[in-house]
Amino acid sequence: MMSAGQLRAARALLGIDQRTLAELAGLSVPTIQRMEKCQGVVRGNVDSLMKLVEALETAGVVLIAEGPDGGRGVRLKAATPADDQTA
Repeated sequence: MMSAGQLRAARALLGIDQRTLAELAGLSVPTIQRMEKCQGVVRGNVDSLMKLVEALETAGVVLIAEGPDGGRGVRLKAATPADDQTA
């Protein structure tokens, strides 16, 4: 599960707008807008949610589940040595 706040935060961490996220996920801009307006957990059909999560993970976002140490969140994946190499 992902909250609307996590979705907005993930997009902000990546520095992308709704249109770019929609393109990355293969979804429409209105779909992204509806998901971001949800109260609490993002609602949508399973296929759309899976596309969205996959696009965010591919872009480098880690979704953090709610746990005993705190609420839900997002962070960027740690850079690997291969990420730091220049061509």
